[in-house]
Parts: sequence; C-alpha cells; structure tokens
Amino acid sequence: MAAARSGLWVVGVGLLALGAGALLVGSSLGVASAGAVGGNKPINASGADKSMIQAHNSPSLVRNPRVPANLAVANRIDSPTFSCALHVSVDGAASWQESKIPFPAGEELPPRCFAPEPAFGADGTMYVSFVTLKGIGNVPNALWTSSSTAGGRTLSVPTRVSGPFAFQARLVADPAKAGHLYLTWLQSQGTAGFGYPNPGNPVVMSKSEDGGATWLPPVTVSGPSRQRAVAPTLALGPKGELHILYLDLVEDALDYHDGHEGRGGEPYPGAWNLVLATSSDRGATWRETVVDDKVVPTERFIVFVAPSPSLAVDPGSGRVYAAFHDGRLGDTDVLVWVSADRGATFAPPTRVNDTSPRDGRSQYLPKVAVAPDGRVDVVYYDRRADPEDRMNEVSLQSSSDGAKSFKPRLRISDRAFDSRIGFGSERNMPELGSRLALLSTTDRALALWTDTRGGSDVTSKQDLAQASVAFTKGSSLRQPLRAGGLPLLAAGVLSLLAAAVTSRRRRRQVSGDLSSKQVVAEPEDSLKIV
Repeated sequence: MAAARSGLWVVGVGLLALGAGALLVGSSLGVASAGAVGGNKPINASGADKSMIQAHNSPSLVRNPRVPANLAVANRIDSPTFSCALHVSVDGAASWQESKIPFPAGEELPPRCFAPEPAFGADGTMYVSFVTLKGIGNVPNALWTSSSTAGGRTLSVPTRVSGPFAFQARLVADPAKAGHLYLTWLQSQGTAGFGYPNPGNPVVMSKSEDGGATWLPPVTVSGPSRQRAVAPTLALGPKGELHILYLDLVEDALDYHDGHEGRGGEPYPGAWNLVLATSSDRGATWRETVVDDKVVPTERFIVFVAPSPSLAVDPGSGRVYAAFHDGRLGDTDVLVWVSADRGATFAPPTRVNDTSPRDGRSQYLPKVAVAPDGRVDVVYYDRRADPEDRMNEVSLQSSSDGAKSFKPRLRISDRAFDSRIGFGSERNMPELGSRLALLSTTDRALALWTDTRGGSDVTSKQDLAQASVAFTKGSSLRQPLRAGGLPLLAAGVLSLLAAAVTSRRRRRQVSGDLSSKQVVAEPEDSLKIV
C-alpha cells in the first residue's frame, strides 16, 4: 500500500508540474491584450468638412521599408465623379497630405483616374497604378503606373502598361529586388450595362524589372475552365513565389452579366469557388488550388467593382492566409483559410467573428494581415450591435496560433455608421468599396475603412477613417514565465518517467514473490481523472 501510494504521489506531482509548466509557457506566448489608440481619424481632407461631398472608398495601404514612418494610401472615388486619391504620411499616420497623381497626356478629358493601387519597392521607391476612363460608360481605357523617389509626395510621368478594359488591377513590389514589380488584373473584352457580355475574361499578370519603365506582355493566370473569374489580389512569399487569389463565380450570370440590371435583391442562389494561383518561377507558369468550392454569396454586386477576397503570406514561414465572407451558416460570416504548404493545400476555414451562429447580423469584407512575429490580424465590417443589420461597426480580431482560433473582437470604430450610404443606394445596392486596408507590425496594427458618418442618403458622402491598435505581450513577465515554465515541464516529464520505472520494478518484484509463496493481494488505490 505504501509503495502504491508513493507511486501515485509521484504521478500526481508529475502531472501538476506538467500542467503548471504548460500554463506558464503558454502565458508567455501570444497576445496578452490589445487596445485601440487615439480614436478614429479621417485621412482625406474632405472628411472633416461635410460640405465637401465625395465618396472615398476601397483603400489600399503600404509602408516604406526604408523609412517606416512613410506610409501611402490610395483609394477610388465614386462620386460626384469617378476619380482616385493618393495620400502620404511621413509621421506614421499622425497626419496625411494628398498627392496629385499625374494624368497621362492624350487621354480623354476631363481627367478621370480610377482604382489606384500603391506599392513601395525594396529601395524605398513608391509606385502607383491606376486606370484612365473613357466614354459615357466610364470604361477603363488604359492601365498606367507612376513612381516617386520622394516617398509619394511627387510622382513621375505615367507609363502605359496595357490597353482598354483592364479591371481590378492590383500592384505589388518585390521586397527583395529593387525595381521588380508585378501587376495583376481582369482583362475583359468589353462591357454591357453593369456586367460583361461574354464569359472567359481571364485574370492576367505582367511584370517589370526596371522600376516600371517597361512591362512584359501579360500572361494568363486563371485556368481556361474559370470562365467567370473576378477580383484578383496578389501577394509574394518569402522565397519569391507569387500568389494570386480570386473568385470564380462559376454559373453566376446574375452578377457577372448584369442579370440584376444594377439593382439590389436576393443574391445568387448557387456557390462560388475561391481559387489560389501560385507561381514559383516569377510568373512564367501557374498552378491552381481550390481554396473552397462552397463559398455562399450573401449579396448582389456590380462586377466591375466586385468585393475582393483578402490574401496575406507569413514572411517567415510562407504560410498563406485567405479571407472572405460567406453565408453557409445562414447569415454573413468572416472566414479564414490557411495553407501550411505555401498554397498547395488548404485546411477547412475558421470562422473569425465571435458572434452566435445564425444571429441574423452580418460580418463581412475582411482584410487579413500577418505581423513579422506571425500574429494574424483580421479587420472587417461588423453589424452585431444592430438587430436591423444596417449599422456598421469595424472590428479587429487576432490569432496567435496560425488562425486556428481568434481572440475576442476589439471594436475599433468609435461610432456606428450606416451601410446604406454610398453610390448606388438609390438602386438598393450601395457601394462601400471593394476592400478595407490593414498594416500589421509586431506591436501595432493600422486599419483603414470606408466610413459614412459624415454622409446621408442624399449626399452619399464617404470618407476614409483610420484606427491604430496597440498590442502588448506582458514583456516584463514573458521571459520569467517561460524561464520558470520550461523547468517545470522538464520536472513533470522526469517525475512521470521515474514513476513508470518504479512501477515496472514493483511489478517484477511481485511476480517473483508469487512464484515462491502465496501472497494475498490488497486492492490498490485507483486514480480517477474526471
């Protein structure tokens, strides 16, 4: 009995040591807390003036790798006329100044720049792509790029990349090779109303190796079976691999061919595919992976400005993160898909928003970003506080375990705003833009979104708002916790090993005694784990 109890005591001590060690080590990892810093601030100058009526949306945010305080954000403007905007900060987003994007000579007047996209090169050069518009239908006439060696404050004469009908262009710069740029877009053959007349318009990509002075002919990215591909987004992996994520609308003629005639109503009743194309040879050849073939649409949209899925790559591990909204649970939720093998395969999605399933409230249009330490941040529009599912807030949630789980949401908008204010609201299809923006560092995240608090049904005014989030990890205790936890883990393992050895020796002794004389065995105490 005494020996048995001694063995159980050793086992108990070992289990306690293991548990305590795991708790301490776990407490030393991940995000301990996060909080919004400084409140919401407008980026565009018209944001503080209600008499200046413009619809700013679809921001894209980049940072200068040589001068981290130098940021640039580009966005499209939907009204009163189609246009674009570029704002630059040299003080880490404390203030913003608008930069004028030069308009190319020979293009149709009045000047109409649209859908700009910024990027910073490895040497600190800033680039911006955009399209010029033509005709009463405001269709893209040409795709252009311009550059700046002044952090975006002044820009060069634009260089033409491609001709008409280049939609949804996205630009990135190689973080390791100065002057190496990549552009992806949807190459249409024409338009019809609010849609495309025929399927088969491919996603293509072009690259420049001389800072945008010249561009190679575009290569086709989407496979021939992807007849209704839209909304490509581009990211680079740590080994130079190229990833392009896009939506395949499959048989959705309602949105792709303007079957809804630009008016709101019930969404397409079928499913879409979320597809990732990957190239390991700088875009010469591509392989495709179906991220998910059961994406459930949640609303109608204008295909020219389709909602964009989000893509991010961990700069250390090469893990690929895809994010989009989906209605498979009956209302709109934010989902994240993860590939641990650089885009070859994807695990089933993780639901990000920490709301009750099927609560009738929408969470949508996520933007995902990965911090240098591997933390995954997701920002999205959130209507959880409104039973009518109309008023937006903006939420951010983070993961410290590779998007297997997410910490509770942090509301980063300090005021709710109406999701029904925007271009197209008179047709029950208000346009809040194609994306949000997010930039994540080890201890901070900067989020941008389309905010309508200064607008109304009449003005359709939209502004870009920003919020900064600070992350803390309990740095004063992090190392002591880990230092104390690791020895406890080791002690627990050693205790359990010692108990196993002692138990084996005792069994051998009892076996030997039984072979020479009769022994009355007493029942040992039982160890229960509830």
